Amino acid sequence: MTGWQQTPATAVLILADGTRLEGHGLGAVGHAAGEVCFNTAMTGYQEVLTDPSYAGQIITFTFPHIGNVGTNDEDIETVNMAALSGVRGVVLKADITNPSNYRAAEKLDAWLKKRNIVGIAGIDTRALTARIRENGMPNGVIAHEPTGVFDEGSIMAELKAFPGLEGLDLAKEVTTAQTYHWDQTSWQWNKGYGTLENPEFHVVAIDYGAKRNILRCLADQGAKVTVVPATASAADVLAHNPDAIFLSNGPGDPAATGKYAVPTIQKLMETGKPMFGICLGHQLMGLALGGTTSKMHQGHHGANHPVKDLTTGKVEITSMNHGFAVDAESLPAGVTQTHVSLFDGSNAGLAVDGKPIFSVQYHPEASPGPKDSHYLFTRFLNLVRKQKGQAEKPEYVAPGAAA
Repeated sequence: MTGWQQTPATAVLILADGTRLEGHGLGAVGHAAGEVCFNTAMTGYQEVLTDPSYAGQIITFTFPHIGNVGTNDEDIETVNMAALSGVRGVVLKADITNPSNYRAAEKLDAWLKKRNIVGIAGIDTRALTARIRENGMPNGVIAHEPTGVFDEGSIMAELKAFPGLEGLDLAKEVTTAQTYHWDQTSWQWNKGYGTLENPEFHVVAIDYGAKRNILRCLADQGAKVTVVPATASAADVLAHNPDAIFLSNGPGDPAATGKYAVPTIQKLMETGKPMFGICLGHQLMGLALGGTTSKMHQGHHGANHPVKDLTTGKVEITSMNHGFAVDAESLPAGVTQTHVSLFDGSNAGLAVDGKPIFSVQYHPEASPGPKDSHYLFTRFLNLVRKQKGQAEKPEYVAPGAAA
């Protein structure tokens, strides 16, 4: 009788407290340190893994079957198709199966290798998620070595060297290196993406880690978008003579990015031009208005987050991805909380009284509702229409009705 044969682990996930989880590796070979978070979305794994807002993080998917629809170039969220999103790793429960979807162009495992994302499968993601919920998001290191022989010294050295996201400015790592123009519109069934032919408006977007689909939603509203780097000055932005200004999503600690972003935003607020922020852009706007931000215990990462719009009383199902939040009690007089998370009561939106300035914490372009939050882009461009003396569009359109 032969002895029991056990396949050696080809991947490990080690948390800062010493917890060691072993599994089998996928994606890139090597090791990377980051903050370990969990995402509860059942779909959209490719969009998540290419969202620059996840830079510096190792993503644990709570849904067990990830990769079963493969990958394709249409669902990438980084503006530069070849650019890395900054995601450090991915943790899965089940093995990646062969893709079963007509849009699939490549298997997730091969795609992860190309994007230099280290993965591990065979992990009890439910237990790991419960641990994060109880103790908060830990720093960790993920490693993949096909031989099963790990360079423990190098792995642990990388974990110890990772500073954590608090106090870390990551926007500079994922922002565009140069100014560019955007005119692609949203995807349509059997047509793909369109092109904005006759723009009505001009929006300058400050890129702290912008997602493609946000820019498409702006183009859907008739806006030509000029995208500038995160470090652009107010003079740089205004040199393009925009009708409105957009502050994008992005990763890292807003207080760190705010050291150079907040003075710029404050100067732009003085112009009277409409301004709209999403995610990190929302947090930076909160800081620019005199509020504060703080690190969350477990963050909000998923596509099932209920948010109430206090201006209309409507509840929308939203996509969220943030580990920092604006402290609602810190908002000064003249700034109103417009949206609130129904999960924990945290701030999810703000507006400046009497001025065309507002922002939300969540991602209205990500469409888990599926279109619950698209009204925000209409609300933004309606501010421009109002300044131009044009008729405003309705924020809500009945299903099947013409937009």
